[in-house]
Formats: sequence, structure tokens, C-alpha cells
Amino acid sequence: MFSILRPINIFQRLKNTPISPLTSAKTLLSTLPTTTMATGNDVKITSWVRPDDKSGEYKRGQSAFRNWISNKPGAQFPPEKGRYHLYVSYACPWAHRTLITRKLKGLEDIIPFTAVHWHLGEKGWRFVTPDESLPGENVTADPLNNYSHLRDIYFSVDPEYKGRFTVPTLYDTKTKQIVSNESSEIIRMFYHEFDDLVAEKYKSVDPLPASLEKDIDTENEWIYDTVNNGVYKCGFATTQEAYEKSIPPLFASLDKIESRLAKSYSPSTPFYFGEALTEVDIRLFTTIIRFDAVYVQHFKTNVRDIRSGYPAIHRWVRHLYWDYPAFKETTQFEHIKKHYTKSHGQINPFGITPVGPLPDIMEKDEEVNSARK
Repeated sequence: MFSILRPINIFQRLKNTPISPLTSAKTLLSTLPTTTMATGNDVKITSWVRPDDKSGEYKRGQSAFRNWISNKPGAQFPPEKGRYHLYVSYACPWAHRTLITRKLKGLEDIIPFTAVHWHLGEKGWRFVTPDESLPGENVTADPLNNYSHLRDIYFSVDPEYKGRFTVPTLYDTKTKQIVSNESSEIIRMFYHEFDDLVAEKYKSVDPLPASLEKDIDTENEWIYDTVNNGVYKCGFATTQEAYEKSIPPLFASLDKIESRLAKSYSPSTPFYFGEALTEVDIRLFTTIIRFDAVYVQHFKTNVRDIRSGYPAIHRWVRHLYWDYPAFKETTQFEHIKKHYTKSHGQINPFGITPVGPLPDIMEKDEEVNSARK
């Protein structure tokens, strides 16, 4: 519901909306502007590069909510079973990180979640309606407030909010606040802040071991810039120059990852850092699993695909997908393919979703003809 602290500002926003004493908060929320997003509060949500930006380069905005769940005494947001609700999209690689981590750490009974519809429209992410049935766990209407769009939660927290309406969103049901919408920090909260509440076998799951933390941070930095966000720099570019500027760093980084995984692999050392599954595997997986499915054609990252051009990366991603339920069960290709191809009107104005590649992911012992030895 609306905060009662700023009613004048709310009604100034809604001055052209007929309001009666019976007008509901939900109705008021639905009338708020559609032009608040990462690109700025004067640009449409679906404009990924500002029209007045002559560089044509995609510039990702910063997350607005950066609070922290902590098990330290006196923390503003202490870990409690059922207190926090996670909003995600199966289409989004950033939200996907949190679903993987939630499952790896055995938090399913502690932090419930809701997945939005795959479509991102003029009002941002929306929840499914009662007549819709989509694949994936918990793709439902908003169970807390019955809002129609994720942005309604943001405006209920702050009616003057001018930031991004992003997934993942970690919401505190007790104080009605958004704890965080920064995926890299949410997953780190999940690592150990809830360890007093999880089953014993999950307490030892540590994607960020102290002995590797500096190395993980170093790898995350360049992988994020050139790969995780690099595909978006290619796909959302609005000039040929911006696109061609972003392609070389992406594939140079994929070549570097391929070389590392090829040299270090053995059945006992299948992960990025060898024996241990770490945060780097989690963060990289969500981009690589989408690469052939959407980025190659939709974001024009078609210098090479994964299944025929990067055998070590292909082996690595399939190992995670087929051998670890936390990766496979949180991957929904229908959401992924339809979101990108039907939500990005700047790139694909007719919203046509390509049939391939088929299969979405190959079996571990299956290869495309060009990759067979």
C-alpha cells in the first residue's frame, strides 16, 4: 500500500487521474508513469539506450537497494524463516543466480519466491494472470499484495521511486521494505547468513571460500564486464560502432575461459577453480546457458557458438546442468527464449522467436557434427 507520509506528492503525480474515496492503492499504482527505468525517469522502460546517446552504447544502471541481511546481533534485517520473499524472472540471468544459490544452500523452505511472467512491457515485469499457465515453479500471481506488476512493489515502498524495477528483488514482508535488488550481493547473503536455519548438510556449501575469495573477485570483475554484461553491450548497441567495439572483448574472454577450462579439466576437477564449485561457476553459468539459445542470434554474438566453438566450456556447462539440480531445475528455456525475443522491440520488432537451436542443451555425451572427434 502507499506510504501516508507523502500523499501530496502522490496526488501530484496522479493529478490527471479521477480519484474517489473508494479508489484502491492497486488502482493508483497502475496509473503511475511507465518511463522510470535504468535509462532514466524520462525514457521508456523498453528503451535500452537513451535515444539522445549518440555513442549507441548500452550503459547498465546501478541497483538502488543495497541493504544486507545479517546474522549479527542487532542487525536491521536478521535472518528469519519466511520473513523474506524473493521475486525473480526465469528469463533473467541476474535473477537466475539467486535461484541457483537458494537451492544450493537449501533455502527453499526459508526464503519463498515468486517468478514473474517472461514478458517485459511498458510497465516492466508483470505477474501472470489466473488464466495463464507457464512452465516453472512458482510462476504465479503476486502472493503478498496481488499487485499486477513488480513496479507496484517499488512504488509501495517509495512512491517517488525513480530507479529500476529489476529482478531479483528481495522483499522484507515484516517491514514492507525492499532489502536488495543487487543480485551479486543477494547471493552472498545466501551463502552463510542463514546457516543457523538450514539443514546441517548445507552449512558446508561455500561458493566463496576464504582461500579463493580474492581470486574469485578478480575473475568476477572481468567476466562480468566482458561476458555477463558484455553480451548486453553487443545486443543493445544502437550503432554499428558500439556493437563492433563490444564484440572483441566478449570473444577474447570466452577464448580465455575456454583455455583455462581445457587445461584444468579432469573428472575430479570439473569446475572453474578445479575441485570446488564456486561463485564464478554460478555467475558464469547463467550467461553461458543462454548463449546459444538467445545471445547468438538475438544479440548478434555469432562469431562462434558454445556447442561447436568452445568444447571445454560446452563440457563445463553441461556438467553443471545435468549433474546439479540447482542449475537444471532453475533453467527454463521457454521463459528465456520468449522473453528476449518478444520483449525487446528495438531489436526484434515483430517478436518472432526462432525455433532453434535444438535441443536447447545437449546431453553430456552428445555433440554437434563439427565438434565430434
